[in-house]
Amino acid sequence: MVHERATILTQAGNRTDPGTGAVSTPVYFSTSYAHPGLGESTGFDYTRTANPTRSVLEETLRELEKGDGAFACSSGMAAIHTVFGLFRSGEEVIVSRDLYGGTYRLFEEVLTRYGITFRYADLTDAAALESEMSERTKAVFFETPANPLMKEVNISKCAAVCKKHGIRLIVDNTFYTPLLQNPLEEGADIVIHSGTKYLGGHNDVLAGAIITKGEELTRIVRHLHNGIGATLSAMDSWLLLRGMKTLHLRMKQHEENAETIAEFLEGRDEVREVLYPGRGGMLSFRLTGEEQVPSFLEALNIITFAESLGGVESFITYPATQTHADIPEETRVEYGVDGCLLRFSVGIEDKNDLVDDLGAALLQSVRKST
Repeated sequence: MVHERATILTQAGNRTDPGTGAVSTPVYFSTSYAHPGLGESTGFDYTRTANPTRSVLEETLRELEKGDGAFACSSGMAAIHTVFGLFRSGEEVIVSRDLYGGTYRLFEEVLTRYGITFRYADLTDAAALESEMSERTKAVFFETPANPLMKEVNISKCAAVCKKHGIRLIVDNTFYTPLLQNPLEEGADIVIHSGTKYLGGHNDVLAGAIITKGEELTRIVRHLHNGIGATLSAMDSWLLLRGMKTLHLRMKQHEENAETIAEFLEGRDEVREVLYPGRGGMLSFRLTGEEQVPSFLEALNIITFAESLGGVESFITYPATQTHADIPEETRVEYGVDGCLLRFSVGIEDKNDLVDDLGAALLQSVRKST
């Protein structure tokens, strides 16, 4: 049995096609599969229900997160939407206040129409979680570290509270990946990923993932995955597998670069605050004034001003008008997503080149704003 995640990642797909000995798992484009006889199946009947390429990906995800089942979805948002098929009208979910804007949009503009309600709270204090619960509370959902303020939540402590009250804990593990954090091993019931980000790692595939713990929960989510149908295509499953093979190498460089960048930014007068949780490749920072933002972004040469994260290329995002634009301004500013905040997905370029690019852009931002 293989225990090291680096080996699981590198070997993903190898020896899955004994008929040919293919090292790279084949891409099965077929939507339908022949039945050997009445009441018989090869295990593959219709590609929405199961696809051989997607199955290899899902088994790899299950191994990485140490779950009982894994389900590849057409996007990270599709994964979250599928999971929330677990809840009914009149039920409530407690959610971390620091949250990706797209998730907030799904909750408030779609799922509330189904009668599910959301209570937003600061979940960095696990002791306070219990006071937020009501008879209608059926689950807790959070990102850790959170997007974009990088706040970390103690998974084990929250899991203990959830277990005490018999409710489910759902953790978005996109930022840290299974290499830095394993929520299921800390007591979570469900892990979600936007596979578009670090898992894929090359800004060329849209994907999501759900990993579950427990036989009954896995059965229910499998039913939802098939019924809702937001499943990942065979080609995208292959692309995600290919990207994941180097995840352990990429994460080391992301993290090394992010540590250097955080230290650099903390020493700059143009920067008021740096938000870095101490590991991983994501950080955020605030410029000293909102008026600096346009000229800073325009002056970037190597780093790209774009949405998304987790790819090999460095991206800087402006949450106020991009990732968190759907959160009402008063709400997002109240908890810290203001006009000075920038989110930085640190890539794997040479760190000295990134430092030079940032330094030049910071100088330019001051010149143009004075």
